[in-house]
Amino acid sequence: MVAALEWPEPAISIDRHAGGASLAFTAPLDQLLSATEVNEWAWQGAAVAVQALPLPQAPGYPTTWDFDSALETIRCFAAAESNQKAMMLLAIASQHGLPAFYDDDSISVGAGQGSRTWPLTELPANLADVDWTGLHDIPTVLVTGSNGKTTTVRLLAAMFGAAGKPAGFNCTDGVFIDGEQVETGDFSGPSGARQVLRDTRVQAAVLETARGGILRRGLAVNHANAGIVTNISPDHFGEYGVHDLARLADAKLVLARAIGADGVLVLNADDALLVEKSANLACPLAWFSLDHMNPRLQMVRAAGGMSCGVADGELLLHVDGLAHRLGAVARMPLTIAGSARYNIANLAGAALVAAALGIAADVIARVLSEFGSHRLDNPGRLERWQIGGADVLLDYAHNPDGLRGLLAVAEEIRTRSGGRLGLLLGQAGNRDDKAIRELACTAAAARPEWVVLKDMAGYMRGRDSGAVPAVLRDELLRQGVAEASVHTILVEVDAAVALLEWARPGDVLVLPVHNLDARAELVSLLDARSALAS
Repeated sequence: MVAALEWPEPAISIDRHAGGASLAFTAPLDQLLSATEVNEWAWQGAAVAVQALPLPQAPGYPTTWDFDSALETIRCFAAAESNQKAMMLLAIASQHGLPAFYDDDSISVGAGQGSRTWPLTELPANLADVDWTGLHDIPTVLVTGSNGKTTTVRLLAAMFGAAGKPAGFNCTDGVFIDGEQVETGDFSGPSGARQVLRDTRVQAAVLETARGGILRRGLAVNHANAGIVTNISPDHFGEYGVHDLARLADAKLVLARAIGADGVLVLNADDALLVEKSANLACPLAWFSLDHMNPRLQMVRAAGGMSCGVADGELLLHVDGLAHRLGAVARMPLTIAGSARYNIANLAGAALVAAALGIAADVIARVLSEFGSHRLDNPGRLERWQIGGADVLLDYAHNPDGLRGLLAVAEEIRTRSGGRLGLLLGQAGNRDDKAIRELACTAAAARPEWVVLKDMAGYMRGRDSGAVPAVLRDELLRQGVAEASVHTILVEVDAAVALLEWARPGDVLVLPVHNLDARAELVSLLDARSALAS
């Protein structure tokens, strides 16, 4: 079919995995939707040939039994999708050494402050008339990992801002340009990245690059100056061919393909899988750890490389053979007096990326000493209130490792206060029962005195209301949580309010909240109750 369409000879990829196989091939950039039709048509034809079973035929789509008819249908798709002028503009941009971004609606050349964007329906009549003056790239960072992505993105944006470079970033909460939120929702994929890269106010781009976006759409950029993988932990197994931790790491390490010899990929030296996988990476690497004496960091420093780790309670940055003390971690607001160890890791990783991109150590240290002192610095991530003598922690923790870290912070607070632990618990419907039970096991290990189970509106993903809480409840009881301590209130905000009503002075409430509307409503309620209490 590709030959009949007169496309270039394709490279073909077959990725076999526990759930079957993923089939892919290369195609012209302005023919990718048509290429998906070719892929499905070819698969259906093979299935019919192998199984001798008829497949249903949707009207208007290519037939599996008549090649000429299928070719005519796909040619119509390809003709409608083709945009030769846009492809020529991309080729000229490449000759000028400029990044370019193409999608269903627009094409842009350059990035951020050095970019120009045209709607596909309004391309220049004569490409020779395009003024290339002032078009340029900007510093670009890719951020991925199982936990800590959004916090790391926000930290890096703050560091760029403190260094005099207005930054744009995309994350699971939306798109932000120099502190202004321009989109709300999960924009942690390529579409959010393109919005950042096309905004002419942006002088540095920090792009949250989630696993789902990588597996569905690839990376938003062909080249990045730096990248970071915060950690790898079990989550999202069973989707897009990822069935184990090693394959999840491979998906996230796709970032390395965008890092050239002049860039750097920052990795977590406390993550054994990342250390193992790093042996296969060709790009320059830098490492962070909770321990300055981590063997990987010692080896990197001995070779003159970059590292960041904790030494005698301080964050110590090594760049170009020089050591920079960034301050006591216990005094950095994001660590909550050093109890939030996962945030110490986020601080170390962000500091190392910033240093690799030329941000001065004193600027980095200043941001670390201030970031998190206001809840709006990092909304939805370890936000804190004191209401009626109870400590309230609101966070995005969405997998066992994330919840474990959050509950460790709660335990330190509870130990000092002598109070009880109350927990709000839910999980997205696209996790299998095993993953849901693992989350419940993590919760049960913290010995909560009161648990309220919820649905996650917007994350039901095929499950009926109450189905996930039922699995969570069953596992909590199996793990020894008292039946009288487990309650189900499906509406997220109502469930959180029930915990507030249960609490008394000294208690600690842990509220993982995921739906953005629910979070906004709950934050307003918590602000009001906090103000009333004071």
